[in-house]
Amino acid sequence: MSTTLTRSPRVLAAPGDRHDEILTPAALDFIGRLTAEFGERRAGLLKERRRQTLRLAAGSPLDFPMVTSAVRADPTWRVAPPAPGLMDRRVEITGPPQRRMAVNALTSGANVWMADFEDATAPTWDNIIGGQIVLLDAIERRIDFTTDDGKHYRLGADDRLATIVVRPRGWHLDEEHLEYDGRPVPAALVDFGLYFFHCAQRQIDAGHGPYFYLPKLENRYEARLWNDIFVTAQDLLGIPRGTIRATVLIETITAAFEMEEILHELREHSAGLNAGRWDYLFSLIKTFGHRTDFLLPDRSKVTMTAPFMRAYTELLVRTCHRRGAHAIGGMAAQVPAKDPAANEAVLATVRLDKEREAEGGFDGSWVAHPGLVPVCREVFDTVLCERPHQLDRTREDVEVTPADLLSVRRVSGPPTPEGVRTNIAVALGYFDAWLGGQGAVAIDGLMEDAATAEIARVQIWQWLRHRVIDRESVLNVLDEEALALTAVRPWAPVEEARRLFERTALAAELPLFFTPDAYSRHLVQRAEARR
Repeated sequence: MSTTLTRSPRVLAAPGDRHDEILTPAALDFIGRLTAEFGERRAGLLKERRRQTLRLAAGSPLDFPMVTSAVRADPTWRVAPPAPGLMDRRVEITGPPQRRMAVNALTSGANVWMADFEDATAPTWDNIIGGQIVLLDAIERRIDFTTDDGKHYRLGADDRLATIVVRPRGWHLDEEHLEYDGRPVPAALVDFGLYFFHCAQRQIDAGHGPYFYLPKLENRYEARLWNDIFVTAQDLLGIPRGTIRATVLIETITAAFEMEEILHELREHSAGLNAGRWDYLFSLIKTFGHRTDFLLPDRSKVTMTAPFMRAYTELLVRTCHRRGAHAIGGMAAQVPAKDPAANEAVLATVRLDKEREAEGGFDGSWVAHPGLVPVCREVFDTVLCERPHQLDRTREDVEVTPADLLSVRRVSGPPTPEGVRTNIAVALGYFDAWLGGQGAVAIDGLMEDAATAEIARVQIWQWLRHRVIDRESVLNVLDEEALALTAVRPWAPVEEARRLFERTALAAELPLFFTPDAYSRHLVQRAEARR
């Protein structure tokens, strides 16, 4: 890689507390090198995403790629063996990289903490750089603070902590507070680059390594881009190739048709695949929402036992285990209830979901709250016993066709008034929290993030497009929910949240994500350039 023309990005945001510890000249130079090498390639892949969307909308069939049939047919290749700290992943907890969350997650008894810069973080500059500070402090075990209500949080020197895995933002997002060559730096390179620069060697010294979750990939080419970034980053810092490990979230319909290819591209850096439920359904509607045979009912009725969802998860397990990779199940988003009877019902729901995953061959699963760690662990302990995983269950009994992955019609049905209201209320409530800088928020007993808001608003769009609901009724419910939210949160930006809902759910053309436009309009706060 040529470095003669490389220069550091300019910081366009005001300085914050301890930001100088993260935004060092050397770290910014590292980000600049990655941007110079890979920025244009990322832009080209985003253009290809749009072309693929148009092809599928025009009727092109979605199938397993013929050109990579040799990769799928070759029984010999495997991904790298599990890295230190990733051998046993039976319980993984997710949440934003905030100080309280870090302590709770790392000491929860979970095997892994996914520190989420993507769906669980509203990307204000303070949240992004503050999250990097939290990760640095967590690795150094120097988080020790007391909140205003007297609760004390600390990481003790002898605490057994979960393995940290960082989820950077997706390829579709920019970081507008950093500018390189007159353009925003890709957000994924900011989140990955800053963490890798500051923490990779520290994690290696602690006996683990720099590990990542990769969100919203749509094909093997996007996985290849990440692999090339990993190689370059390791070379720049003198870290052996293959030290980085990454788990890919299969949360787009197109990626579901290229699971083996994605593992193959990342094989020396691969740590497996994860099944992301709400983003997967969100992707399905974005891709095929114009077709009546992909009309979905209330999202509460689209369970993981639906034929097309079961095909997706069984194919994921079979693909992973065939290649020696971990298969990680989806999120249990429930929040434990204070009432004992209600809490028993919550735990029973979680237990049933985790039993389905463990018995289906998954090696671990996600929870959103520390209170769910014991039930998830109990279920996987029962199935795994003393084994760290079940990679030996190759699921050769599974045969999945393209038709199986796309058999949505078997669960179709009209939305109910309750389903319409729930989607509007959840999207509006989440938008309100996100605009206020909060990316993970408890709503009606569930820990919601951006993925939930996305599926909620695109379902409204899909139902309106196919005229199974009418616009006037939607606006009436929106009025009612906005008034109810204002009554509870009179200080909140409810009117801005309402306008965001109208732009992203009621427009003639569906915006692919709510985050880019909302980020530019509301969360970007530039100051005079520092560099």
